[in-house]
Amino acid sequence: MSDKKVLTTNNGAPIADNQNSRTAGPQGPILIDDFQLIEKLAHFNRENIPERRVHAKGSGAHGTFTVTNDISKYSYASLFANVGKQTPIFARFSLVGGERGSSDTARDPRGFSVKFYTDQGNWDIVGNNTPVFFIRDPLKFPDFIHTQKRDPKTNLKDPQMMWDFWSLSPESLHQVTILFSDRGIPDGYRHMHGYGSHTYSLINKDGVRTWVKWHFRTEQGIKNIHPKKATEIAGTNPDSAQEDLFKAIEQGDYPKWRVYIQVMTEEQADNHPENPFDVTKVWSQKQFPLIEVGVMELNRNPENYFAEVEQSAFEPSNIVPGTGLSPDKMLQGRIFAYADAHRYRIGTNYQQLPINAPKCPVHNYQRDGAMRFYTPDNAPNYEPNSIDSAPKQQPQYAEPPMHVPAGTMDRHDHRVDGDYYSQPRALFNLMQSEQKQLLINNIIGSMKNVNHDIQIRQLKHFYKVHPDYGTGIAKGLGIDIDLIKN
Repeated sequence: MSDKKVLTTNNGAPIADNQNSRTAGPQGPILIDDFQLIEKLAHFNRENIPERRVHAKGSGAHGTFTVTNDISKYSYASLFANVGKQTPIFARFSLVGGERGSSDTARDPRGFSVKFYTDQGNWDIVGNNTPVFFIRDPLKFPDFIHTQKRDPKTNLKDPQMMWDFWSLSPESLHQVTILFSDRGIPDGYRHMHGYGSHTYSLINKDGVRTWVKWHFRTEQGIKNIHPKKATEIAGTNPDSAQEDLFKAIEQGDYPKWRVYIQVMTEEQADNHPENPFDVTKVWSQKQFPLIEVGVMELNRNPENYFAEVEQSAFEPSNIVPGTGLSPDKMLQGRIFAYADAHRYRIGTNYQQLPINAPKCPVHNYQRDGAMRFYTPDNAPNYEPNSIDSAPKQQPQYAEPPMHVPAGTMDRHDHRVDGDYYSQPRALFNLMQSEQKQLLINNIIGSMKNVNHDIQIRQLKHFYKVHPDYGTGIAKGLGIDIDLIKN
């Protein structure tokens, strides 16, 4: 018997001729009974699944997470059980607003998501390369993303939409300042930090909850691309970040990130002057210093991009015992939105795909649906039941009650605090003079064709952050400074 692989149909039957369709005579019409032709054409029509509504273009790789510091006083999660413990991971990096064909050098936040295949289930951190976000209420998320996509009439990207929304949403100032700074265009994915961005929680064996912020700090060093160079790369190698990550791993130059947490007790949160669950703001690292947890290393490229990167599904609702969520409004919205996006885009059984499937046993009462291929043998599909061998709930894994501020259930205005300026001001003051000028030039380039009234509205916000910030942009746009001082 030959060692050559036999070409087959999807049902495994050998194919005798893959060059010619079945026809009625040499020049006759094609016959509908050519199931091989029908199968190839029908499958080809369905080879693309809908692209992600956000984070459409991305790159991914497999690797490991290794514990380097004991954090058992904060969490009893098995992946943190002891120093040296290693957990397999899959990480995906992405552009937030662009389509799958976007350039990797676009000015855009980068998604930074990690799936930990722990021995008690999959745990996902779904974050970005920035510690904050543009909005703090998920009700505004579809509106915001619409401004980052294409105008429904022209089908063009439109700075007018972006700045109109941002100028009416001053909570965006912190993220806007980061986006238009030198860190707005990272040099590939290896040279940027990652953040969980939201406030999450950890729970220890005594049932004590601690609020945490996750930080992934690149061991390769921060590198960014100047806008002019980014434009050149976009025209010559729009997949530069994908190529850089793949080649580095292929050559054994495995990228690493050192993983840290900031921690805040529930009592500290209750007395914190700012809302600790506001994703538009950071926690002071002087007050809440970084605590090392471990090291993430990427050391294996996907064998098939579609199967492992395009079909990978991350969701903040994937938590494991010893980890938890928080009252962060944006996080609460994403808990629903991400899993629902996967159900639409990939199918209701997306968690059974190899890239998403847990490495530990799965037992539940979900059944059927498109592409279902795993169902426990001889098991009921209802619960409670009286069958001893059927899966049962385990009360010892219950989370402690989560304290939330008392108050009325209503649509509370999330813009009542008024402090949109102190944290962007602190960031602006940290910048070197050349960084400030680059930030100002980048914003001028983006705002130059925006309506005058929107320019004035946004410039007033920049001026409140810092007079030099607003004045520098106003001069570049040819706008009288006196118009933005009040």
